[in-house]
Amino acid sequence: QVQLVESGGGLVQAGGSLRLSCVASRSIFGPNALGWYRQAPGKQRELVALITRDGSTNYADSMRGRFTINRDNGKNAVYLQMNSLTPEDTAVYYCYHRDLLRDLTSWGQGTQVTVSS
Repeated sequence: QVQLVESGGGLVQAGGSLRLSCVASRSIFGPNALGWYRQAPGKQRELVALITRDGSTNYADSMRGRFTINRDNGKNAVYLQMNSLTPEDTAVYYCYHRDLLRDLTSWGQGTQVTVSS
């Protein structure tokens, strides 16, 4: 497993943008996916977006077109650009790594995103 450290959360007004970053504690090799999940108060954790090592992406329907995920394999990092934020996007955002060969999952500690109306 790897340690994941997120940054970039904060308070933003509706319609604004934020960029989240997540850096792994070591180099990530082999087939894997990096991504973001989020959990709002009283709700289950849900997928935001995933990106594989070769750049294939998957977005939750409600985020597609507003959020963009990308990664830098040389820096062992994944980023989430969030635009047109609404109060419904308020949640703790968790960075995620999946080792597809060894079937191992790692989570970051989470970063709070709060969107005010």
